[in-house]
Amino acid sequence: MNANITRLTRIAAKKSRLIIGLMSGTSLDGLDVALCQISGSGKSTKVSQLKFKTWVYPPQLKARILKVFAKETIDFQILCELNAAIGTLHGKLILKSLNEWKLKPSQIDLVASHGQTVFHAPIFLYPHAKMNSTLQIGDGDHLASETGITTLSDFRQKHLAKGGEGAPLAVYGDYLLFSKLGEDRIMLNAGGIGNFTYLPASGRASEVFVTDTGPANTLIDQVVRKHLPTLSFDKDARMALKGTVNSNLLKALKANSFFKKSFPKTIGPELFNLEYVARAQREAQTENILLEDLLATITRFSSETMAEAIQKVITTKKTFTLYLSGGGAHNPLMIDWLKELLPHVSFHKMIELGISGDAKEAILFAVLANEAVAGGKVNFGERSKVPTVSMGKISFPD
Repeated sequence: MNANITRLTRIAAKKSRLIIGLMSGTSLDGLDVALCQISGSGKSTKVSQLKFKTWVYPPQLKARILKVFAKETIDFQILCELNAAIGTLHGKLILKSLNEWKLKPSQIDLVASHGQTVFHAPIFLYPHAKMNSTLQIGDGDHLASETGITTLSDFRQKHLAKGGEGAPLAVYGDYLLFSKLGEDRIMLNAGGIGNFTYLPASGRASEVFVTDTGPANTLIDQVVRKHLPTLSFDKDARMALKGTVNSNLLKALKANSFFKKSFPKTIGPELFNLEYVARAQREAQTENILLEDLLATITRFSSETMAEAIQKVITTKKTFTLYLSGGGAHNPLMIDWLKELLPHVSFHKMIELGISGDAKEAILFAVLANEAVAGGKVNFGERSKVPTVSMGKISFPD
């Protein structure tokens, strides 16, 4: 038997595994690195968040990614080079993290890498397409070769192959880690794109679902980068808090048919981008709006569309508990508006469940890797949008 297969078999048989989860989202902030100790699998999965680190992408790398990010026409040479370069960079950042944590690569069982999404194309957004598609770069072989650690990557393709849209994948880890009998939960991730997982009080996997809601931070970040190139986001909503929501612009922003589409659905910056904002401004005749008012309106837009999506699930007869993660968890204005719009929902922080909100997505990919190696027995029913699948392609270090 190949030595790599033998080692993988040993890892699968262990009582607990040390797995590093990686996440780099559509906000392009950088790479989240979460070191987890994971035991069991399926509904018996137990996760301890041991370490967490976010490495900010250097401006030069972010600029290179933006040349191919969410664009229909690109230079393929740049894309091909980035695929290898990001995989190698992520490997180097893992090694730097391990050095800080005084650990050796040989002590780590697996790396779970989401990669960097550069294009997401569900059929509804591209009607001429024959199938849903999505692309994450950051090659797993380069990462494994750089670190010497067996790596699982490219998780979204199996989801597509089984009829899904390739996202959001949070539903799997959310269900395994956070579902609680007797309590209806909403796991809201306000990242670049907003999405939430509904975890029913029944605990039945076949009733769980996940959906994108629209933009959370991506439009805010894009507008800030356009007008204030030295900044990448509106820290603590400082500019938005100085502004006033423009009702005409808000109405124009919410007019897109995406918001009428049934659940589950996925989306990305391919739709919600600067052109989307500019088009809404033209329709609302607000091209000369102050930056503070523009950011206040966009923040309200994100808050309302997330809340309205959740309102389609909740009823006044039930008490729902909401756990918030993602960059929006640090936006006081967005949080205040979400609470205002969802008065019957009890808001909580992810840390109450034992993990930080910033680390959540990276940890969920570590859980997916654990399931691929040691689990894969949870049945989510016969649903194409939440298929019962084992995800992740394996790259050995040699």
